[in-house]
Amino acid sequence: MSDPTDYVDPFIGTKKGVDWENTFPGATAPFGMVQFSPDTPSGPTGYSYTDDAIKGFSLTHFSGGCSSFGDIPILPVTGTIGTDPARHTEHFSHDDEHAAPGSYSVRLTDSNVQVDLGATERTGIASFRYPAGSQAQVLVKSGTSLGGDLAADVKVVNDHELAGTATAHGLCNNHQYTVYFHIAFDRPFTAHGTWQGGTVTPGSSSATGPGSGTYLTFDTSADSAVTAKIGLSYVSTDGAAKNAAAEIPGWNAGQVQAATRKAWRTLLRKAAVGGASADDLTLFYTSLYRCFQAPSVFNDVDGRYIGFDGVVHRVPAGHAQYEMFSDWDIYRSLAPLQAMLYPDRAGDMANSLLRDAQQQGGWWPKWPAQNMTGNVMNGDNGVPLFAQYVAFGARGVDIAGALPIMKKGATRSQKVGWGWVERPGIEDYVRLGYAPNNATSQGDHGLQGASETLEWAIDDFAISRLAEAVGDRTTAAEYAKRGQNWQNIFDPSTGYLRPRDDYGSFPAGPGFQKPPAGVFGQDGYDEGNAAQYNWLVPQDLAGLVTAMGGKDKVIPRLDDFFSKLNVGGNDPYDWAGNEIDTAAPWVYDYVGQPWKTQEVTRRFETELFTTAPDGLPGNDDLGALSSEYVWAALGMMPATPGTPALALNSPLVKRAVISLGTGRKITINAPRAADDAPYVTGMRLNGRPHESTGLPASFATSGGALDIDLSTRPDTHWATGDKAAPPSYRAHEVPAVGYITPTGTQVTRGGTNLPATVGVSTLAGHAGKVTWTAASDVAGVSVTPSSGTLDLTHAGTAHVPVTIAVAQGTASGYHPVKVTFHTADGTTLPGGAVVLTVPAADGAATACDTLGTTDTECGLRLRDNGDGHTTPVTVGGRSGRSTTDGSPYEYFDVDNTIVPGGRYTATVTIDYYDHGTGNWSLQYDSTDGAYKQSAPVAKTGTDTWKTATFTVDDAAFGNRENAGSDFRLANGGDTGTIGRVHVTATGDNVLALHLCPDDK
Repeated sequence: MSDPTDYVDPFIGTKKGVDWENTFPGATAPFGMVQFSPDTPSGPTGYSYTDDAIKGFSLTHFSGGCSSFGDIPILPVTGTIGTDPARHTEHFSHDDEHAAPGSYSVRLTDSNVQVDLGATERTGIASFRYPAGSQAQVLVKSGTSLGGDLAADVKVVNDHELAGTATAHGLCNNHQYTVYFHIAFDRPFTAHGTWQGGTVTPGSSSATGPGSGTYLTFDTSADSAVTAKIGLSYVSTDGAAKNAAAEIPGWNAGQVQAATRKAWRTLLRKAAVGGASADDLTLFYTSLYRCFQAPSVFNDVDGRYIGFDGVVHRVPAGHAQYEMFSDWDIYRSLAPLQAMLYPDRAGDMANSLLRDAQQQGGWWPKWPAQNMTGNVMNGDNGVPLFAQYVAFGARGVDIAGALPIMKKGATRSQKVGWGWVERPGIEDYVRLGYAPNNATSQGDHGLQGASETLEWAIDDFAISRLAEAVGDRTTAAEYAKRGQNWQNIFDPSTGYLRPRDDYGSFPAGPGFQKPPAGVFGQDGYDEGNAAQYNWLVPQDLAGLVTAMGGKDKVIPRLDDFFSKLNVGGNDPYDWAGNEIDTAAPWVYDYVGQPWKTQEVTRRFETELFTTAPDGLPGNDDLGALSSEYVWAALGMMPATPGTPALALNSPLVKRAVISLGTGRKITINAPRAADDAPYVTGMRLNGRPHESTGLPASFATSGGALDIDLSTRPDTHWATGDKAAPPSYRAHEVPAVGYITPTGTQVTRGGTNLPATVGVSTLAGHAGKVTWTAASDVAGVSVTPSSGTLDLTHAGTAHVPVTIAVAQGTASGYHPVKVTFHTADGTTLPGGAVVLTVPAADGAATACDTLGTTDTECGLRLRDNGDGHTTPVTVGGRSGRSTTDGSPYEYFDVDNTIVPGGRYTATVTIDYYDHGTGNWSLQYDSTDGAYKQSAPVAKTGTDTWKTATFTVDDAAFGNRENAGSDFRLANGGDTGTIGRVHVTATGDNVLALHLCPDDK
């Protein structure tokens, strides 16, 4: 192919389809700090194709799930600037808009200004051509970042330069960052002024504060074009100016665009494909283009960057510091692709993560953006991200330096920086072998104990592979064993990987439970449900298949799961628009039906990806979905994080030559490839017959030649044998898993019995005779029989009925019955539990939280998140937690076990320190869907502790507030401090327990 950039369409993914896809059409260089792109009124991350107006052209963007970045918007206009220039927009038409790798152009219809944008790594260039006779103006909206600014300033330096900063809310409103800019024009401006809010001040040379900015007037009577160079830096305005001077010494926007397009052309040619339709080529190269926009270079041209410790560091000469790692999304398929093609850059990316960790006290970063941890999604995903870079060939990576830090985060939890925790509650995970589905596992969308356990097991397996790479066999063995912790949440009675509570009990009912209306995702799973997370054991898929009952049980479940491909997080089918099931179509490779992998991935390619503006199945997440398409179109997918394993499907293209960073090549020849011919009938690897759905470990870095025969009809014989599957890592599997049913919380009044079943199910096998013991540590609760033996010598499962009795007069509360299991050689197997719950007579649930340096949580938990960051204080002789600047709220979550969501009459009582002026109010989601606020309670400045009570009769308590909380206390006026919060709830589904000690 002569020029692959001709097949890149930056508008794909800029329109909302089934979800916001959140790509941007503007100019950027490979891995560039600058993404110079238009922002429209409804675009959550900048641009929405359905809009017809542009707010400005800002310098920073990402294809992610939060309204963040969009720093330093610039907008050319004509005529007067009005009284509120920060809100000024210009209309446009797609007929007058063009985008390509390295360039973007549009004509603004209101002012008839032609805009042409280009970008290098750290600098943007803009050419504005004004109509003859117009009053040419440039608005620099420096205090209007997409995520909102905490501070901003701009200063006119001279008659052709200005500089400033913006301190904006960080990723997903977590923490903050400061970006510095320097703008130089190719000619003097003839007038200037500034604005702040609704006040415009002509002649002013500086402005500060959120929403502020400056305007510049140019004389275009002799030359209608005005050119601006905008340098960015996260170190200083001087650094921004030096970046611009070094990268764009001249003023020719066209030359910059051409040079950046050449860089993209060189990159895209590393994956040369042919023999496909024009649409398929457009999808392939647009996807490949998206794969190399992030992570972003973070250091200035002189090597300086701001570290996670707030100190300026200098990266070693010849290397780069990177940021913007969407680790949960990109570790699965994007990182391997980047490492294979650019092993030196990937080495810098891995070492960037290590430097971030070293600079924040030895804690591994989680979704690092700029010089901060974003703390988005569950898992410790920077760990497998680092391991993927290593496995797929990254050079010069300091594995030995990373391992001690990773091990610390895998054994200890501690608040870091603005209050995030690398692995919340990891001590319980180490002790129990799973992350309990309790308040500590609370994520942005609810409790996530099951998905946290699965991700941490992947993370631990990745640590084991890194340890193996440096010869640390002790650590390798320890963390390989922890990599099998998925077994501890496998429920043989339902066949699902499920959340467990602190007692070891699974939720009552079936494995998949459709979330209530208005709730995103099933309880226990982050952004998904039990059906979608049930395949997330990439380190041991063979073990998972065995646990689920073998191939004959698994294949029908897969068939049903893939009967729908993109359903969102609430239905029990594939959600291709999210990364949970990136590799799920390849599970068929592990059960002897690879033709179904080939079929499902072809549907993925041809049904979910199109060349339309809404042509992605979901949020691209910094190239994650795009990388999935690239891999699938080539006919393979990274299979096991931390290893170079590749699982096969079938290529969409007839010919591909991948130029690896090692100097080797991967060649793929599939002369019969077509959209309707996904089925493999034969394969040769380096000229020899290949009867496997996996590739050798050396293939990803050493290359090789694949010759593939394809057909329109499935071949049900090729690579179907037991040894044909990609590798699974089965060391440290347990021989069997025990259980009890029913499970979960079972309301049992005194004087009644609960019939139950104790059972055991084979996993790795050879369990033989298994002894079990059931017990409760509460007087009045007994099990008959309380022990016994189950024989798996010649059976896959065995079980026995038991009766659990609750004596009359047994105290109200939670009364767990735990069942332990052991093999004849003393091996402890995963066990089970059921929680008998004796309710209180008054029908009310109560919970409370006493706040301070260490909160005392009794069924109620403070959620420190977003605009609800608090700090511990001691005032008036009592401890409490105070609101902070930019965070006027305190968020609280009631234990879902007692208040699962419904319609409630709730009384919320707070102890608050009555200081200064302002008020407190309760804000909550009501049952009619409206967001409501109680009447406020005024602060009167007595500097004493007081009590306020809020009562509402329509509380939903559906985990819809920030961080999945139920309600927030809103502080108006001066800083507010709360010492204790108490909740009483009655109504739908209330489990009448008094969890607050004062209410016993």
